[in-house]
Amino acid sequence: MPSVLRWFVHSVDWFNRTLGRVIMYGVFVMAAILLWSSISKTFFNPSLWTLEVAQFAMVTYYILGGPYSMQLGSNVRMDLFYAEWSIKKKAWFDAFTVFLLMFYLGVLLYGGLTSTAYSLGFFGSDMFEFYGKLITAFFTGGPDAAGEVLGYIERSPTAWRPVLWPIKVIMCIGFFLMLLQSLSELIKDIATIRGVEI
Repeated sequence: MPSVLRWFVHSVDWFNRTLGRVIMYGVFVMAAILLWSSISKTFFNPSLWTLEVAQFAMVTYYILGGPYSMQLGSNVRMDLFYAEWSIKKKAWFDAFTVFLLMFYLGVLLYGGLTSTAYSLGFFGSDMFEFYGKLITAFFTGGPDAAGEVLGYIERSPTAWRPVLWPIKVIMCIGFFLMLLQSLSELIKDIATIRGVEI
């Protein structure tokens, strides 16, 4: 295996493992939010924000923990025949099916980018041009210049009305990291088929 592929696999695996181990503690954040929700409903006025913040925390926990789950092989798979196969046969099967996963993640990422652009006030047809203008404005003029590029910011239709773009950005980051992890898994499968250590 070329050294650049080894570097890519080790870098992606290290980043997703580190992020996954940090995100694991998000379950305590969710528990604390839901505990406060129960306490506030029982003893005080109910908080408007707890349900949505718990949902946002769950999405963050699930999406950013996905690449680490893929790395550990703890994702759900149909184990009817797979468990009995040899390591090389599993690698062949995984190397083939990872392309389906990568296509699916690519569609999710494109949809996430489109939805994020919409939540930032873009209603045109070329979202990549919008992102280019937004990034250029931010790096040349700062947040105020970037704010001039933005349109109507989408908000949740609930009583609390939080802006939605932060959670959509987190989803896009998670989809991108899962794509990178899928590519890393493909390289590891090819190495297993060829009998090479990474």
